[in-house]
Amino acid sequence: MSLDAERPPAGPFAVAEDVPVRFRDTDAMGHVNNAVYLTYLEVGRQAYWQRFSRPGSYNAVPFVLAHVCIDFRAEAHVGEVVRVLLRTTWVSRSSFAMEYELRERDSGVLLATAETVQVTYDYQAKRSIAVPEWLRQELERVEGRALPSRPS
Repeated sequence: MSLDAERPPAGPFAVAEDVPVRFRDTDAMGHVNNAVYLTYLEVGRQAYWQRFSRPGSYNAVPFVLAHVCIDFRAEAHVGEVVRVLLRTTWVSRSSFAMEYELRERDSGVLLATAETVQVTYDYQAKRSIAVPEWLRQELERVEGRALPSRPS
């Protein structure tokens, strides 16, 4: 649960989740290791999923992560709190994209930007599926707007 769960996120992002930097997140250089940022993105997606009105367990999400792109901008250190801001940017037939900003909570310094693409997936059949209508509706409800199709 976010440290600021009751406050709406600033700016155009639908969800904000705070993640304290732990000692284990750092590397020999004393800053957060690049691989840990994937975990921070996942924490943000979990917070996003928890905003859905449809009850369900996070382990039953109907998608898999298909693509990640991260641009690192500044270092984060132990004792700081990373604020993960995220929003869904588009929805296609069988996938959707999310955009992220990771900022140091207190200073607002931009630490990284990222984009992920999730593919809707049937775990039993082991194949992609069309985005379920309920999922599209929930993404749009959380975003507070209609979502465009995948840009060409």
